[in-house]
Amino acid sequence: MSSLRMLLRSLAVAGLSAALLAPASVARAEPTPAELTKQIEKSSTELERIVESYNKLSEEIKANKAEAAALEARIGPLQEQAERSRADVGVLAATAYKTGGMRTAAALLEPGGTAALPERLGTLDQLTRQRQRTITGFTADQRRLIDQKTKLDVTLAREAAQAKQLTAGKKRIESDLSRLYEMRRKAYGRATEAPAKASSAGKPPAVSGQAGVAVRYAYGAVGKPYGYGDDGPGSYDCSGLTLAAWRAAGKSLPHSAARQWQVVTRISRSALQPGDLVFYSGLGHVALYVGGGQIIDAPSAGRNVSKRGMNIMPIAGYGRV
Repeated sequence: MSSLRMLLRSLAVAGLSAALLAPASVARAEPTPAELTKQIEKSSTELERIVESYNKLSEEIKANKAEAAALEARIGPLQEQAERSRADVGVLAATAYKTGGMRTAAALLEPGGTAALPERLGTLDQLTRQRQRTITGFTADQRRLIDQKTKLDVTLAREAAQAKQLTAGKKRIESDLSRLYEMRRKAYGRATEAPAKASSAGKPPAVSGQAGVAVRYAYGAVGKPYGYGDDGPGSYDCSGLTLAAWRAAGKSLPHSAARQWQVVTRISRSALQPGDLVFYSGLGHVALYVGGGQIIDAPSAGRNVSKRGMNIMPIAGYGRV
């Protein structure tokens, strides 16, 4: 019996040890390179959407600042007009007080004056209308001034709220970047892709006009690193690259894939020409079409500007600058 108890105790201890050790061995299992690559691709896609949201917010803040500056410029002259109107009303009030207000009007109507009655009535009417115009002008100027100040206050409040969102977005991007770079280091031995030469994309196609300038610029950017919020010349994000390419060609684009989608002329896939823009699902990514079913784009954090096939993900549409 004693031997049996010892055997059972030994089996129980062995079972307990196995139960304790098994989860630990599973927890220590590292992702395979293939799994890490999938995680990196998922993080890259998510990060690209965050970056483009950041870019869109930056463009909105720029617009708000321009609106605020315009309102400030308009408020100055309105303030001066309001002060002049206030001064005019003050003069009329003081004159009325000194001359007796309605007594002055009565004197104009009393018989025996040097002017004829119609002339005196005309003088009274002119005085009345002048006073009314001044008061009406003062009121209108004040109303305009208040309206402009209200608009300015709303704009500045919206800008302050957006600035907080922008700060939070930047922190999230920086955190995601750190995590993504560490994942790349584990998977590939380095945090980012090795630098590449622009010549690796081959020779640019012969394209004339402004579109040709944009295409050649994009070819020259191949191999340069991704940088969120950047529009060259050392690094780019996706909308920063398309912006820079067309800026070189003399055209202005906002730094946001979603906002670029709003300003381009929509075209069909069959109408695509080198220099056109290709927008991807969710408007979180944009690329420059260079012909032959190929695009040049700034893919995502840790990667370089590259030339590749356009069907990298579902396409939302196509646009001509």
